[in-house]
Amino acid sequence: MSPPAQGIAPSHPLYNIPMLMEGVFAALTTPFYPDERVYFRKIEANVAHYSRSLLAGLVALGSTGEAVALNDSESREVLKAVADAAAPEKVLIAGVGRESVKGTLELAEAAAELKFDAVLVRPPSYYSTNLPANAMRNYFTSVADRSPLPVVLYNIPKCVPYQIPIEMIGELAQHTNIIAIKDSSGSVDRIKATVEATQDAPRRTVPVTQIFEAVTGRMLAAPSEAAGSFVSAGDLAAGAAVATAPPVAPPKIRSTMRTREVGFQVLSGSGSTLFESLQLGAVGGILAFGACAPQACQEIYLAWKDRDLELSKAKQQRVAPANKRIVVELGIAGIKYACDFNGFFGGRPRSPLLGLTAEERAQVESVLGDMRN
Repeated sequence: MSPPAQGIAPSHPLYNIPMLMEGVFAALTTPFYPDERVYFRKIEANVAHYSRSLLAGLVALGSTGEAVALNDSESREVLKAVADAAAPEKVLIAGVGRESVKGTLELAEAAAELKFDAVLVRPPSYYSTNLPANAMRNYFTSVADRSPLPVVLYNIPKCVPYQIPIEMIGELAQHTNIIAIKDSSGSVDRIKATVEATQDAPRRTVPVTQIFEAVTGRMLAAPSEAAGSFVSAGDLAAGAAVATAPPVAPPKIRSTMRTREVGFQVLSGSGSTLFESLQLGAVGGILAFGACAPQACQEIYLAWKDRDLELSKAKQQRVAPANKRIVVELGIAGIKYACDFNGFFGGRPRSPLLGLTAEERAQVESVLGDMRN
C-alpha cells in the first residue's frame, strides 16, 4: 500500500477514521444566483434545514450537486459552506471524483481539513475507452492508499459510461480504506450481487453513540474547532445576514462512545428501490430525492428499521412514482424545482442544463402534493 498523501500522516487525527454509513443521506443541490455564481447562503440555509431532520447525513458535490459544473475553487467553497452549517452529528460525505488521481486526492485533502467524514469517488470517465479494468482498479486503489478520509465508491452508469464490475467491487472492498459503495444503477439485482460479493470484506470497528448512531469527527472536535457560521432559512428569506454558530456536541461524547463492528457497507442510490435494497442487505441510501423530500425517504427507512415491512413497502410505493418523474426523467432541473416547491432552495441548474417548462413544473407539484415537508 502506498503512503498517505503528502501532508497527512497516518497519525493525523483526520486520517482514516472508519465511519458508520447506515440510514438515509440527502444528496445536496448547489443553488446559483441568476448569473450562475454559487449562492453560498442558500447552501448554508439548506444544510441547516436538513440538520434539523432525522437524516443520517449529507452528501455534497455529488451528481445532484452539479459537481462536474463547478471549478476547483467553487468546489472547495461549497464544501466549506456545508461543513460550517451542518450539525456535528450529521455524517458528511464529499464528492471528490476527478479525472486524475492527483486531482481527486487534492479535493479529498480539502474535505479532510474541513472535517468531512468520508469521500465519494466516481470512476474517471473522459478516457473511459482507454481505461481497462486494471487501470480503473489502480485508480481506486491509488486514491484509497493516500486518501486522508475513508472512500465510498460511486457507481453511476447513467452519468459515467462505466459500470464498476461486481468482481472488482469485491476486490476493492478488501482495501482497508474503502468502506462502502453508493450504487445508482437502479438495479436491485446489482445491490444483491454487491452485498454477496463483499461478505468477506474486513470488519471494521466504528465509533457510535449510546444509541448506536454514527460518531463524526466534528462531534469529537473541540467546540471552537467545530463551530462555523450559517444563516437560517427563515433569516435568509427575511433578507437577514446574521451568522450564528451551529449546535455543538455534548462535551462528554468521548466518554459515552460505544463501538460497533461493520463490514463493507452497500448504499442504494435509487429512491425508487430503497425498500427492496434494504431487504437485500443494503444499509441505507444516498438519495437525490432526499434533497426535496427527506422526510418521505426517511419514513421508508424508519419503518423498515422498526421491522414494519408492510408500512415501509407502502411508503416506498408512495415515493417511487415521484422519484421516477422528478429524479430519473427530469433530472437536476426537476430536483431543484422540487426543492423550491418543498421548502428548500433549489433554483435553476447551471447551463447548459435547462430549467423546467411550466407544464413540467406543474407535474412536479402534482407528484409531490402529499409529500410536503
